[in-house]
Amino acid sequence: MDTPKFIISEMKDDSGQLLTILTIQPKEFKTGSRGFYANQKMEIAGKRYQVQVQLVEIGSKTKSEE
Repeated sequence: MDTPKFIISEMKDDSGQLLTILTIQPKEFKTGSRGFYANQKMEIAGKRYQVQVQLVEIGSKTKSEE
């Protein structure tokens, strides 16, 4: 499987109701690791939250950067 251009993530509550959809984009982190990252704000029951999703590819950091 090729690396996707983006990932779609659905967040649902315990009853299965959709709360938000995140589009998670590829990112090269400051550490040299590669992966995907997204953040956004959302509301649940009248309260605002900041959501952050990070996927880091295991072994993506080169030895020279450690």
